[in-house]
Amino acid sequence: MYVALKLNTIVCVCVCVCVCASVAFQHCQWKGCRVRGGGRMECSWKTVLLLVCASLGVQYTAIRTLRDSLSGPCQGAYRCQSRHLRDSRWRTSCDDSWLPMASPRKHILLFATTRSGSSFTGQLLNQHPGVFYVFEPLYHVQQAFTNSSSRLRRTLDRRALLGAYRDLLLNLYTCELHFMENYIRPEPQDHITSSFFRRSSSHALCSPPVCSDGVVAAASDPPDETWCPKKCGALNLTLASMSCLSRGHVAVKTVRVPEVGDLRTLTEDPRLDLKIVHLVRDPRAILASRMMAFSDQFRAWKIWNATGRQPRYVDLSQITSTCKDMAASVETGLQRPAWLRGRYLLVRYEDLAFNPKDKASEIYKFAGLEMEDRVRTWIAKNTNSNASSPSEWNYRYSTTRDSRVTAESWRLRLGFDIVRTVQNLCNDTLALLGYKQVRSVAELKNLSQSLVEHRTFQPVT
Repeated sequence: MYVALKLNTIVCVCVCVCVCASVAFQHCQWKGCRVRGGGRMECSWKTVLLLVCASLGVQYTAIRTLRDSLSGPCQGAYRCQSRHLRDSRWRTSCDDSWLPMASPRKHILLFATTRSGSSFTGQLLNQHPGVFYVFEPLYHVQQAFTNSSSRLRRTLDRRALLGAYRDLLLNLYTCELHFMENYIRPEPQDHITSSFFRRSSSHALCSPPVCSDGVVAAASDPPDETWCPKKCGALNLTLASMSCLSRGHVAVKTVRVPEVGDLRTLTEDPRLDLKIVHLVRDPRAILASRMMAFSDQFRAWKIWNATGRQPRYVDLSQITSTCKDMAASVETGLQRPAWLRGRYLLVRYEDLAFNPKDKASEIYKFAGLEMEDRVRTWIAKNTNSNASSPSEWNYRYSTTRDSRVTAESWRLRLGFDIVRTVQNLCNDTLALLGYKQVRSVAELKNLSQSLVEHRTFQPVT
């Protein structure tokens, strides 16, 4: 059927070209041209312009039609899926064998900053059997762009990097995973790679058809960065694209886009139904978590915390830039611009940690997903754990924890001098998000008094 469709398309294009050329020639011969001496035919400028326009129109239609018809079943499949319910004309032209979904596809972006609880929140989406979840795919773009740290400081490179981020997100949401081959290093061979960042964080990338039959990631499996490649082998991006198409929705987690305004073109793209879940966290907690997870980069902060004396070489921008970007995005969301209406939900990690079931239900409702028992089971298991095993403590992106304790445990790890400095640097951000400041060591260490104000953040409508 697919081959026949391509042949019919080619024939139709050829006929259109011939008909249009004949009409244009007759117009030139009878309407706007005169025969000069020597048998030369001269046409008026209006007729010449008509011919040029007709020619360009025919060529554009022919090229686009041929490209669409010859692009392969996977690309055509997504086009059918995205238009199937919105335009009845596509229902007859799409091959139903490439339409595995019965409802419109949802595109979910978990938009966060490093060490804000995004790995845990992303796993809430990963547990849904109809979601194709990808963990930090923009990592590959960043690695390809940042051969030296100085390059990112130039505005042109930053703009190019953001453009590359958006291009990759668009291709992932349309299940074109081959596009990642532009950034994965070493470059995949025959669409196969062993260098896909944090593949094990995605059930879809560790289950059939991507993984061999019989090897399926259990929803309750503890996080492990090595088991999936060992059991499943190298990642076949063609099979990954097929798995993406077979699931109803696509969710991506990223901490690499600075501000929500950088995503505007994606929210306005008619091919997408983008839902942005903006996850924020107390900047003081973010700093404490980064100091534990990235010891080398935050060595000066750790020395400061241990000695109580601020080193001269401590980089304050490691937290001030985070506060600035976070506040800018929240302010944009609270202004409720038209391009974010129905597409933006602000979530504080602390609210999710204190009330995981209710907040997860809110996230699912916003994304247009049904909360299944598998998700509820995962929440119950992963929010009431003491994480006592050494493997879980050593795992940088562990999502198994006692969420209520974790939310404000930073207060026992940070010295008051650092806390006071961060409060001064990020005063506006703390106030905007409803995080209380402390004025003494005793107030900092008193965990019976929460520093999280009661706030309600409704989806942008």
